[in-house]
Amino acid sequence: MKLIVSGKTKDFTPELEEKVTAKIAKFSKMIEQRGEREAHVTHQVERHLHRIEVIVNFYDHVLVGEGLDADLDAALCHAVEKLEKQVVKLKNRWRDTHRDAKAVRTTKESWEANGSSPETAKSAVLDQRSNGNGRPKIFHVDYNENRKPMTLEEALLEMQRETDDYVVYRDSSRNCLSVLVRRPDGNFDLIES
Repeated sequence: MKLIVSGKTKDFTPELEEKVTAKIAKFSKMIEQRGEREAHVTHQVERHLHRIEVIVNFYDHVLVGEGLDADLDAALCHAVEKLEKQVVKLKNRWRDTHRDAKAVRTTKESWEANGSSPETAKSAVLDQRSNGNGRPKIFHVDYNENRKPMTLEEALLEMQRETDDYVVYRDSSRNCLSVLVRRPDGNFDLIES
């Protein structure tokens, strides 16, 4: 990282400048992804206090760390520590908002609000992803669910109560899996296994 020092530069001894460069180098590992970055260090003396201000551009953010102490070395350490905290906070915010796809976040929020199970949410996410690719939706049937067997008449009543276009049920008379599908003309198709 390129270090630009302005202000009272006569107080910056070579040992102090080497120490600052080492601290900034450690800090630069956190932010330097692409290209060379610059750190602008401004030093002012007010009465007996050293005011150090370190300014670094980090993507579209300007990070400013300010240290104020009677000792120049301590003021520099405070300024760099504040910069490190800002970078960690920005990276966490970026990670939390960009890690999940938007569809995943919205489905997580919706199943948390509805109190559904994560398995249901997982299949909803898979369905949403498949719609974006132009592929047809795939609905998974949960065979482990403890539902009682139904007759064809009960399945018809279930179809009239709900707005779904199909009902998957276990036929009590044949003891097989059956699917009742509503056709566009209002009639029904019965698929038995």
